[in-house]
Amino acid sequence: MSRLWRIIDANFNRLTEGLRVIEDLMRFDWEDIRFAEEVKRMRLAMADLFKPFRDQLLDSRDAEHDPGLAISRALALDGRRTTEEILAANFKRAEEAARSLEEYMKLLNGYSVAKEVEMKRFQLYQLEQRVFRQSWSSKRKHCLDTDIYGITASEYSLGRSNREVVQMLLEAGIEVIQYREKEKGMAEKYRECIAIRDLTAKFNAKLIVNDDVHLALAVAADGVHLGQEDLPVAKVRELVGERMIIGLSTHSPEQAEEAVRQPVDYIGVGPIYQTFTKKDVCDPVGLEYLEYVVNHIDLPFVAIGGIKVHNIGPVIQKGARTVALVTEIVGAEDIGQKVEDIRAAIARAKEMV
Repeated sequence: MSRLWRIIDANFNRLTEGLRVIEDLMRFDWEDIRFAEEVKRMRLAMADLFKPFRDQLLDSRDAEHDPGLAISRALALDGRRTTEEILAANFKRAEEAARSLEEYMKLLNGYSVAKEVEMKRFQLYQLEQRVFRQSWSSKRKHCLDTDIYGITASEYSLGRSNREVVQMLLEAGIEVIQYREKEKGMAEKYRECIAIRDLTAKFNAKLIVNDDVHLALAVAADGVHLGQEDLPVAKVRELVGERMIIGLSTHSPEQAEEAVRQPVDYIGVGPIYQTFTKKDVCDPVGLEYLEYVVNHIDLPFVAIGGIKVHNIGPVIQKGARTVALVTEIVGAEDIGQKVEDIRAAIARAKEMV
């Protein structure tokens, strides 16, 4: 029976450690007292539940000869890129440990304890769902809390790969990257997106895939951006679920008003000026439409289309907080310097408001 107590000890520690990691994130990163207290109460309740078995747990422990550490080092499968991945891993760690505790306590004449653990496990499932729904909702709500919205365009990138350009964008502090490549094959787009996804995760930035819902899902992108002729927004939301950000291009007050009634997280407003970046682009909508959105539409938006350093001033002065400059950035010899120039122009425009 001592070996079974060793299993209990390992899983009890695993469960409470997982809960502690979640609790710390809720308390210090999210600053969500409600969730932090809920996790803490669960952790302390589990400690009280197993307090009568403390002697058996300590007596059975043999950390020195536990092969788990060597296995973990050899496999190296526990890398984390985001706090969301930390949350997911530790919820699973706690849930799996609870299941193991249930099963083995039944063999140690601890049926009543096993049933208590079972109840806590189902509470964990529900808590995990609520935590992640809040995480997704917050991410979507604040999806455009940034100044410059980066977009790839390999045709104008001076022979540099999209990965190279995105690296430069991220190093310049750009926090949202849209992958937009309409002429490439799916296999190439997938390879590029996987590489860019790794970069954006490293820099804690968002990756938005233009048009292609399946590609966005395949690379675990943060979002997808749709045009007016793409799949209906409601169907896309059904496909991608609650986690993913959905953006929608709009070109008129009517389209913006319709977007508000859809499960859209942000809209594109443009083209503000004439642009030749897209082959199927509509006529410029001008600053009038931008002003309409600022005054009437309660959705985050990105102003786009023909925006350059020399004409960004009126766009900012009309109320745009997030702007997309495509060829102006990816076609620059020094992308970092160009981003600095754009931000300086934004600052000057704000001073004149």
